[in-house]
Amino acid sequence: MQKTDPVTHADHVAVIMDGNGRWATARGLERLKGHVKGVDRVREVVRAAPDYGIGYLTVFAFSTENWKRSEREVTGLMNLFKRYIRGEAATLDEDNVRVRFIGDRRPLDRKLRSLMDELEKLTETNTGLKLTIALNYGGRDEITRAVGRIAKAAKMGMIDPAEVTEQMIGNFLDTSDLPDPDLIIRTSGECRTSNFLPWQSCYAEYVFTETAWPDFTVAELVKTLNQFRARDRRFGAAVAK
Repeated sequence: MQKTDPVTHADHVAVIMDGNGRWATARGLERLKGHVKGVDRVREVVRAAPDYGIGYLTVFAFSTENWKRSEREVTGLMNLFKRYIRGEAATLDEDNVRVRFIGDRRPLDRKLRSLMDELEKLTETNTGLKLTIALNYGGRDEITRAVGRIAKAAKMGMIDPAEVTEQMIGNFLDTSDLPDPDLIIRTSGECRTSNFLPWQSCYAEYVFTETAWPDFTVAELVKTLNQFRARDRRFGAAVAK
C-alpha cells in the first residue's frame, strides 16, 4: 500500500494493547497466559504494518501505573519482556525494523535495561518500520521529566524561559524523533486514554474496539485502518463549503 494524503493515511499508529489479562481469565487461564498470547499479536502486527503503509508503530507495553498489579504478574511481565527481546531481536533486525523504547528505565532491572539498550543498538541503522515500545511509560511522567530538563537548562542559562515553545517542549519529550500519532487504537472495549501520549495525541484519531488484544488479528487492524480513513480530519479548520 502506497503512502497517500496525510489526512487519510495513518503513517503513525499507536496501540493501547488492552485486555490480555481478562482474555485469559475468561478462558480459565492465569493472566500471564493472556500476555503471552498478546506477544504473538505484537509479532503479527509488526510484520504486517509496512504492508498497510504504517511507517511508525508505537505499542503501550507497561505503564507507570502497572506496578500496582500483583508482584507475580509484574515479575512475569518483566520476564516476558526479556524473552521477547531475546527471541525477536534477530528477526526484527532482519526485517529492517528499528526499535526504540520510551518511558523511565530507571526502575527496571539491570538485565532488562541492558537488553533494551542492545536491541536499540542492533537496529539503530535500520530504515524500515520504526517500532517504539512504551515500557514503564506514563504521559504525565514523561512531561514532568521533560519540564525538569527544561528547567535545568534554563537554570544553566541554556534556555530563555520567555522563548519556550511547543516545539521546544516536544524536543524534550521521549518521542522527540517521532511524528505525532495519526491513529490510536485501544482494544478490549475500554474508552479512555490511560495516560498514553497525552501531548502527542492532541489531533490523533481514536478507535476503541471491543476486541481484546490477544484476538486483534491483522484483519482487525485493516478494519480499524478503514475506519480511520473514513474520518474527516480538519485539524481545527472549518469544513470547506
